[in-house]
Amino acid sequence: MWILVFFDLPTDTKKDRINYTRFRKAIMKDGFNMFQFSIYMRHCMSRENTDVHVKRVRKVLPPKGHIGILRITDKQFGEIEIYYGKKKEESNKPPPQQLELF
Repeated sequence: MWILVFFDLPTDTKKDRINYTRFRKAIMKDGFNMFQFSIYMRHCMSRENTDVHVKRVRKVLPPKGHIGILRITDKQFGEIEIYYGKKKEESNKPPPQQLELF
């Protein structure tokens, strides 16, 4: 099973930034990896194991913001479709000419 933690936390004040950093570091210490900004995920071997990690996330919830926790099976996670945008083109200049040395 997979656990995904989605969060939108305020960073307006110094205290908010401290809470954001504490939360992020705590879930990373528990084995979560960044999937996208503000989305972290972790693989667990069983439903019981997901319960343990969800409880750990609940213990470190900051006082402000929104946090969502989603549990999905390996099969559901395998159905994910990921798309990447085009890379930024450097310019429309033709490539440099090859020089020959004799």
